[in-house]
Amino acid sequence: MEFKIDKDTFSRALQKIQGIVEKRNTMPILSNVLIEANDGRIELTATDLEVGMKSSYETTITREGKITVSAKKLYEIIKELPDETITFSTKENDWVEIRCGKAHFSIVGLSPEEFPYFPKVNEESFIRIESRLLAEMIEKTAYAICFDETKYNLNGIFVKTVEEEGRALLRMVATDGHRLSITEKEFAGAMQSEMAKGIIFPKKGIFELKKMCEEEATELSLGFMDNSAVIKKGNTVVVMRLVDGEFPDYTRVVPVANDKIVTVAREPFFHSLRRMSILSSEKFKGIKMEIETERMVISSSNPELGEASEELDAAYGNVPLSIRFNAKYLIDVLSVLSESEVALVLRDELSPAIVKPAGVEGFTAVIMPMRL
Repeated sequence: MEFKIDKDTFSRALQKIQGIVEKRNTMPILSNVLIEANDGRIELTATDLEVGMKSSYETTITREGKITVSAKKLYEIIKELPDETITFSTKENDWVEIRCGKAHFSIVGLSPEEFPYFPKVNEESFIRIESRLLAEMIEKTAYAICFDETKYNLNGIFVKTVEEEGRALLRMVATDGHRLSITEKEFAGAMQSEMAKGIIFPKKGIFELKKMCEEEATELSLGFMDNSAVIKKGNTVVVMRLVDGEFPDYTRVVPVANDKIVTVAREPFFHSLRRMSILSSEKFKGIKMEIETERMVISSSNPELGEASEELDAAYGNVPLSIRFNAKYLIDVLSVLSESEVALVLRDELSPAIVKPAGVEGFTAVIMPMRL
């Protein structure tokens, strides 16, 4: 195999797969990238058996073929080469030669026959969604993903399609047991049976998908095959194995009897929480909120450090209420919102609270309070 490619294209192609390749090295081949050259294009494939990515790029091919080489080392080499055309070729016994300007590298590869199979993708039944919307949905739910490996069914984002009032909605849900986040957006394309039932995207796949979405604003296709989700965007395909487990019934967690609504400006609320959490305990970040007509007082105290309080303007017309939260949980929600005002929908000091943008549908966060 031999092809010529410009440094920038090759470097970006290799950078894209760095998050996929297996770091733990349980199987040496999983640390490698499969490079295939044919029909005037090269294809780069990486997988850790949970998440796989394949990208293709136009290039000048002298001799077709395929090889696998260390993804990390190849990227480090290409990144440091001068900005000139790179010649990449294979030699006997799976050795690889890289030439650029006056630099010359010979590195050892592994046989491409050992590389895991990457499925062929049929796009006929895919739904289509704007990558910008998907990135925003992931942003608004990923903070609530559970990182406790024993709760494997919470180690990702639950994705489901629903039809409401003639609109097709894509819904994403994440929870770690202390907080819950739900967001939904309209999408185009046919409803799929897997999506209507609901599936769990793994967290590693979710973060790779978010990176894909943020590269450029365009439409991407989403579909399913063999217990895997397939995402196609431009010249890149990502296949991720779905989390095998039942996601809890999140609809039972969203409180319906909350009747006390506090509306507050998001930016001052966000910064006040950050200030007040400085003196709260390192582990629990507990802050107290005392809500009265037209105002909210946020305070924190720590016997070892001292105490702090701050008053904010708030729209509230119900009985006074004191409630305590982990400030981090509120800060995480406020940091993914862009609206100027947020509403806290409360019941009492022990019931879960709803946080959402004031007057805007499509996002709901539920947070458990701390004991007073």
